[in-house]
Amino acid sequence: MAPSIQSLSELRQDAPSGLAYRVRLPEPARPRALVVLLHGVGGRETDLADLAAGVGPDTLVVLVRSRLQLGLDQFGWFRVAFTAEGPKIAAGEAEDSRHALIRLVDHLQADHGVEARRTVLAGFSQGGILSASVALSAPERVGGFAILSGRILPELEPRIAKREWLAHLRAFISHGEQDPTLPVAWAQRSDQWLADLGIPHVTRMYRAGHTLNPEMRADVLAWIGGLAGAA
Repeated sequence: MAPSIQSLSELRQDAPSGLAYRVRLPEPARPRALVVLLHGVGGRETDLADLAAGVGPDTLVVLVRSRLQLGLDQFGWFRVAFTAEGPKIAAGEAEDSRHALIRLVDHLQADHGVEARRTVLAGFSQGGILSASVALSAPERVGGFAILSGRILPELEPRIAKREWLAHLRAFISHGEQDPTLPVAWAQRSDQWLADLGIPHVTRMYRAGHTLNPEMRADVLAWIGGLAGAA
């Protein structure tokens, strides 16, 4: 077992949301910030253990497992089919996951006394989709979000909060230029969409596929550190 996985707590169950999660140990008695990490489709919460290990020790890091089981140790936030016309999602499942994550964030913030402005959501692939979905529809819950090899769902548009409610948000986009699963055009669309919404953000492209490699991890960790540590 890798040291980063050994540093995670046992799986815990959150009653309000129905979601299971692990915490990066040791848990700060009074965390300065909260970072919630979300895995991709077909993955599980421990997939982001290496990312969790790089977050500052004064931050509570929570790695969430989605409720939808797709196979043995394989989970997803919603089912998706990749077609010639683009990804087709199970919209109801995406909505259920969005609401569950909002409830989990509420509970974690109340339980640990962390302010919304010091809360960051970050996820890989489908986890990045949910990070954006929660932040853009419920911006009062978070200070920032990261989309790592993911996208913003077009289906989310009717639920995006008013522009003035989004003004405090900060965002980070990373994407592989050779991504065969979610082509880089999705990152370019996200970049333009956030610009149109007036959300300050960083967008970085890499010579990589559908992955979260060491360079990507280092860049998003630096961004998280700057945001979570801001006054």
